[in-house]
Amino acid sequence: MTDFNEMTNALVSCDAAALTELVNRAVASGTPAQDILNTGLIAGMDIVGEKMEAGDMFIPEVLMAAQAMGACVDILKPLLGDGDGAFTGSVIIGTVKGDLHDIGKNLVAMMMESAGLEVHNLGVDIPPEDFVAEIKKKDARIVCLSALLTTTMPAMKQTVDAIVESGLRDQVKIMVGGAPVTQAFADDIGADGFAADAGSASRLAKSFVN
Repeated sequence: MTDFNEMTNALVSCDAAALTELVNRAVASGTPAQDILNTGLIAGMDIVGEKMEAGDMFIPEVLMAAQAMGACVDILKPLLGDGDGAFTGSVIIGTVKGDLHDIGKNLVAMMMESAGLEVHNLGVDIPPEDFVAEIKKKDARIVCLSALLTTTMPAMKQTVDAIVESGLRDQVKIMVGGAPVTQAFADDIGADGFAADAGSASRLAKSFVN
């Protein structure tokens, strides 16, 4: 019988080698891939997110855990059929036009992927019309806008406005984040949510699709 606690502990400890071995062993023993994903890996990343929010884990450790998780998801992907519930929602994420910062955004994307969301990371310096086009193309349910500079925060509002004008606003939840961004700013521009860190962003996104 698969010991999911052992798997979760290896992930929280950022022990990629042990985690990979445990996942391979579970697969070989016939444990369903969906159980490994949900009970072993996603549960572990939920703990990582909580520890990050509490200040008990820091960005380098969180990145290591997310990368270890990603390697194990690659092992499981061939075993997860399209109808097997591997992903619970499609997310578009990008840094808004004029801003080239991506470390925080990439961490959020990794945490969301680790939570079982299908994430499409557009990169940096993304104009409003590109967000709109990707929502249509990917049939996204969540759009995440990132900015690290106060000078690029207006581009967040421009992007929200573009989504409204496109007629897609009712289809998606809009999340915003980045060092200068606040809940008050999110409310002012008409976003649905604000997250101060990757762990809370992942949890908020999951609440939008569940």
